[in-house]
Amino acid sequence: MVWSGGRAISIAELMAHVSALARQLPAERYLVNLCEQRFHFIVAFCAALVRGQTNLLPSSRVPDVVQELLAANAGSYRCDDEWVHRVLKSENTAPDAGHDGTLNDFRISAAHIAAIAFTSGSTGQPKAHIKRWGSFLKSTPMNSGAMRECLAPKYGAARPNIVATVPPQHMYGMETSVLLPLAADMAVHEARPLFPADVAAALDDIPAPRVLVSTPVHLRALLASGQKFPDIGVVVSATAPLDASLALSIEREWRTVMLEMFGSTETCVIAVRLTAKDEAWSLYPGVTLEPREDSAEANSPWFDAPTLLQDVVEILSDGRFLIRGRNVDMVEVAGKRASLADLTRRLLNVPGVEDAVIFQPDAAGASGVRRVAALVVAPALSTDAITELLARSIDPVFIPRPLIIVPVLPRNEMGKMPRDRLLAALKAGGLEEIR
Repeated sequence: MVWSGGRAISIAELMAHVSALARQLPAERYLVNLCEQRFHFIVAFCAALVRGQTNLLPSSRVPDVVQELLAANAGSYRCDDEWVHRVLKSENTAPDAGHDGTLNDFRISAAHIAAIAFTSGSTGQPKAHIKRWGSFLKSTPMNSGAMRECLAPKYGAARPNIVATVPPQHMYGMETSVLLPLAADMAVHEARPLFPADVAAALDDIPAPRVLVSTPVHLRALLASGQKFPDIGVVVSATAPLDASLALSIEREWRTVMLEMFGSTETCVIAVRLTAKDEAWSLYPGVTLEPREDSAEANSPWFDAPTLLQDVVEILSDGRFLIRGRNVDMVEVAGKRASLADLTRRLLNVPGVEDAVIFQPDAAGASGVRRVAALVVAPALSTDAITELLARSIDPVFIPRPLIIVPVLPRNEMGKMPRDRLLAALKAGGLEEIR
């Protein structure tokens, strides 16, 4: 199920840990799963299900966001690495000699709400997205099938092993590094490596066929590093559009297959493409798209309800589709998504801030990342003070760079702020080039 420091953790051992933790969970309704160590996350995730509870997946682990989540969901409690480690160390977690080595005893009702993920809607308020266990069991084999199809020509039916650089709280990370081991006969490395040498070390820890799960920004950095990696059977990317030239370079340099997944917190993965070869996306069997104004509605038998996509898509005659853009409010930085309305709301909540707006300029920095910028009316505060306070309520990648204090926001007579006025205000602030 899990690789830890080169050691294989069996299903029987995992389930012994799950049983031990489940005995110690409070008799509540929701577990806010903050574990960063992937093995701990999986154990806590499963323990909550065994106890009939639901995992709450925060959009960020910064203190204010977690506290808001706890306050908004009665009967919730937090669980982190330190607590899981302490419980498992004190409990008997020896594998049951009578265990049959399968997950047959892990029986969860298909209707059970296994997880609730949170994203920011157009109003800026966190929106809950319910994920039932049965829905996970429908979509996970499709993710596995897409990966195995890429691996089959070289590895046949050999069991894949995963290294993921994405957090398990993110739905992409949940699907690829938690559900694949639980529901698709794969194993995952416990680490979440960041630096190229760490990624290489994690890949070295597991046998082939290897699957590397990451994001476009991280993959670009790994490729540029020149780091040598062991054989990778397939590289999987999601969370932001992957450039075709980058996909080609990865396939050539690493002698691998580049598989890109398309989905969202609302839908999970619903389509894939081989980005080095195809621009169009192929929907999973059973998923349909119906065109809507500036978007499309996705549906499948395992959805609770049809879902309007955040992307502008063009549906082709053969059933595949092209992505033509994104709705303006949602932004992505370093593979993470957020609502500009929600970010602005949090900035306005900083004491001393009288007016503010966060937006995404056209220009990218030297790293190629398009960060967000902010204009703030706060006569009594410095930029450093605002940044320090803001860091308690938003993910670090969404801290505005630059953040400029201005006497008044560039609103028009309707009270709105046209994009050209925002860009002009940045330029007037002495930032000809956004760094």
